[in-house]
Amino acid sequence: IEALHGAVDRHRPQLALALGQAAGRDGFTLERVAINLDDARIADNAGAQPIDTPVDARGPAAHFTTLPIKAMVAALRDAGHAASVSHSAGSFVCNHVFYGLQHLLKRRRGVRSGFMHLPCLPEQAARSTDMPSLPLAVMIEGVAIALACAAAVESDLRLSEGALD
Repeated sequence: IEALHGAVDRHRPQLALALGQAAGRDGFTLERVAINLDDARIADNAGAQPIDTPVDARGPAAHFTTLPIKAMVAALRDAGHAASVSHSAGSFVCNHVFYGLQHLLKRRRGVRSGFMHLPCLPEQAARSTDMPSLPLAVMIEGVAIALACAAAVESDLRLSEGALD
């Protein structure tokens, strides 16, 4: 999270979209809520495996995205990409980053932010049977579409949306 603070201080974004990978997903997933909980079923890359630990002991239970995620999903679908809204970023590393980003930017007026999960790359999926994947060029295109939509749309669409995961 310290690196995130440093990057935000250096770049002073007006819009931030953190990215993470979700093996098994077949498209772009915009996350709605980051929860103040680290509860890892496996260790992260640094070997840490927090269980029932708050991301920030003084923070609120959750933070919502401030991006127009339903409009972003619609833009991705209009471009022919699989996309969905998820109501929770889980309780592992991606949620930790999402919560940290939202908590940090909550105090910065006018900065909108959120989180999007991406599927595996084909070379990663090749190690497993039946795992969906997307080529890097497609992921880059999707991220660009999502960012362009987020920059252009102030108010989100009013429609029911959300994955069952």
